[in-house]
Amino acid sequence: MRTALPALAVVLGSLTSAHAQPVDTRVELGPRPAFLVADMADGELKTRLQACLGDTPRRTAFSIGHRGAGLVLPEHTLETYEAGYRMGAGTLECDVTFTKDLELVCRHAQNDLATTTDILLTPLASTCITPFEPARLDANGRVRRAARAECRTSELTLAEFKTLRGKVDELDPAAQTAEEFVSPRRAARPDLGEGLARGTLLSHAESIELFKRLGVRMTPELKEASVRLPFNGITQEQLAQRLIDEYRAAGVPPSQVFPQSFHRRDVEYWIRHDPQFGERAVLVDNAWFGRSARRLRGFKADGINIWAPPLFALLDLDEQGRIVPSRSARAARAAGLTLVTWTLERSGNLAAPNNGFYYRTIDAAVTREGDVMQVVDVLARDVGVRGIFSDWPATVSFDAGCTGLP
Repeated sequence: MRTALPALAVVLGSLTSAHAQPVDTRVELGPRPAFLVADMADGELKTRLQACLGDTPRRTAFSIGHRGAGLVLPEHTLETYEAGYRMGAGTLECDVTFTKDLELVCRHAQNDLATTTDILLTPLASTCITPFEPARLDANGRVRRAARAECRTSELTLAEFKTLRGKVDELDPAAQTAEEFVSPRRAARPDLGEGLARGTLLSHAESIELFKRLGVRMTPELKEASVRLPFNGITQEQLAQRLIDEYRAAGVPPSQVFPQSFHRRDVEYWIRHDPQFGERAVLVDNAWFGRSARRLRGFKADGINIWAPPLFALLDLDEQGRIVPSRSARAARAAGLTLVTWTLERSGNLAAPNNGFYYRTIDAAVTREGDVMQVVDVLARDVGVRGIFSDWPATVSFDAGCTGLP
């Protein structure tokens, strides 16, 4: 079992403290990089990485903490950001949505509170737009209709939101009670599903202050609202502007901020209305089947400089079954686009026959856990990505540190 990394909360002190202690900048990668290298097939890459295992680890902006370090820690909380930082991530992500009183907060989705917090176990469960409904089971206990609930940040004020505790994003589809739904007995880590006292939720502004003190780059992602806009008078354009305004108010230089969105309208808004931030705006793209060279040249012509598709859109297999850059990856580089990709360390057992969503174009070449390092190597050296989002940043941090990536 992977052990939890030492918390930085004691070192960081209160986010609002005027006399905070200095930040402990040590990087601790834990045992996973060594495990992955040991599991690799023999070859030049394994030998090269083995030689780095004894090196002092360092922080690198190439390593992006996806939702912090969401593999086994409550995503978008103080504690998971601390863990990502400890694992060498030099860039951290706050997914941004809004509350009932129009305050920006860090959540992957506006409507995910039922599975990522303890809201169903608090009086605020009354605000959920779909109250908890137990699963319907047949006579043999099989699920006919999964348990469900939907709770949104837009139904809470910021003050109410801050009373919740973050938890690992797990649910029990067969749950008969809210307690079973929130803390599933079948979860890999059920102890992390009980509403951790340390799962401290943050506003967007608080995440900025934390990231400033840690000295990392910041990549906020403006999420799509679950409610119809305008909402309480705010429009999509105003949300995009407010996201940028909070960095200006905090005195963060544009060079440290990479605002991102799956929606081209947001990226183009930043490019037109705040070009200092817009020139580093990231178009996150589902791109299940890649993009044509013509489309990619169009992105660049419209002022989009950074394209972030899923990792499988940038990878393919050659005739010998080796992992190589995809046609879209080559076309994007030819168009002059900077590449970032997502999401490493978010899949299940890589020794299984089907490695799932993130390896769909290269599944045949990924047959063991150690093959993750080959994926990272091709992305970094052959595709030329400038950053990799990871749910466990230590893996990317180790590779980047070993090969001298910034």
